[in-house]
Amino acid sequence: MNIGKEYSVWSRIKKQKVLLLMLLPGLLLTFIFKYIPMYGVLIAFKDYNPLKGVMGSEWIGFQEFTKFLSSPNFGILLGNTLKLSIYGLLLGFLPPIILAIMLNQLLSDKAKKRIQLILYAPNFISVVVIVGMIFLFFSVGGPINSILSLFGIKANFLTDPDAFRPLYILSGIWQGMGWASTLYTATLVNVDTSLIEAAKMDGANIFQRIWHIDLPALRPVMVIQFVLAAGNIMNVGYEKAFLMQTSLNLTSSEIISTYVYKVGLVSGDYSYSTAVGLFNAVINVILLIAVNQIVKRMNNGQGL
Repeated sequence: MNIGKEYSVWSRIKKQKVLLLMLLPGLLLTFIFKYIPMYGVLIAFKDYNPLKGVMGSEWIGFQEFTKFLSSPNFGILLGNTLKLSIYGLLLGFLPPIILAIMLNQLLSDKAKKRIQLILYAPNFISVVVIVGMIFLFFSVGGPINSILSLFGIKANFLTDPDAFRPLYILSGIWQGMGWASTLYTATLVNVDTSLIEAAKMDGANIFQRIWHIDLPALRPVMVIQFVLAAGNIMNVGYEKAFLMQTSLNLTSSEIISTYVYKVGLVSGDYSYSTAVGLFNAVINVILLIAVNQIVKRMNNGQGL
């Protein structure tokens, strides 16, 4: 019986050897650039000295983790990171879905393609250019402040800590909304047209068709996207936050990733920065598992 199973496996491997060979480079790259660097996690538990190497450095256990958790910056960093991520998730989750549904209602394919091209374009603009645009439009002498001054409103968005999060989140939604809608648009394209025709014959209006046909079709994709987004709540990229930082908005703009960059690469405290980064990754994994379990229960035992 076992011999038959082994023969069946080997026969399938032989039949699909071309596909497996095509898969091999991707597996090698993943192993080299994703799994081998995990060896560096040991730095978080050692008093790392570049001259002695990872194995030669003194083992200090959880000393760096304790140092971070007991530091006065811990609450501020964690709060800023969570606020940016959670607000970004809550405010940025629905716009791509709404945009995909609106595009799906367009009758003209030419108009749909042109609108999609315009909406997808911001995704390919670099973070540096996006931040440059923010500084240009929202500076003291910029067009936004010039318009507000006509109504007697004076604001300094770039130095106001309360303005950092709205600027960061809304610019991110604008940049990624079009590209994020592609998956939802592709899902709606595959909806059975007979369902739509039947709904029209039954007298269903556009909102009823969206509620009873489009949204149920999008539901599995929405769940997967939400679980993946929730699992990355702590994984806020440092580039944009770091570029938008000023000396006056640090109370809102300093997050864990920018702190790791400054402590690790700028100050050279590799053990401490690795411990902070590892703490961030562990929280991400816990959130991913927790959200997946919640969704699993809501979907009658079917998770990701």
